[in-house]
Amino acid sequence: MKKEMNEQEAYLQLAALCAQAEHCEQEMRDKMKRWELDEMVQNRVIDRLTEERYIDNERYARAFVKDKIRYNKWGRRKVQQALWMKRIDTDIQQRVLDEIDEKEYLDVLRPLLKQKRKSIKAGNDYELNQKLVRFALSRGFTFDIIRQCLNVDEIDEYEEDF
Repeated sequence: MKKEMNEQEAYLQLAALCAQAEHCEQEMRDKMKRWELDEMVQNRVIDRLTEERYIDNERYARAFVKDKIRYNKWGRRKVQQALWMKRIDTDIQQRVLDEIDEKEYLDVLRPLLKQKRKSIKAGNDYELNQKLVRFALSRGFTFDIIRQCLNVDEIDEYEEDF
């Protein structure tokens, strides 16, 4: 039989979790729902965790965005969708996404496209570019950024031929 968890135990477990890694409010609420805690208890625990700065959705969003772009090679759209699913406020999403360094963002997409280009089978350049665009769109990059990177890659390849 499962032992009932009280408010203090929930707080201590969640605080320990938050001390180890960045978590958002929604992740903590989901955990407490699984523990079948009363909604009023959940709200008090969340308020306390927020007050004591264990939970900070903006800080979480910054870390999340940086990780997803750098390590998972995601584009803005995919990151934004993930933040939305974690119920991060739209104003926080916008602020954090606006802070993305444009150069670093392009430095993620260029090698990704270059690598993908090697593995794509295409009859002509048009077909190749279509497949690259579809690939980058699926990663959450916007069409204008993709075009920018494809044009640069084509110029690079042209110069390599000489």
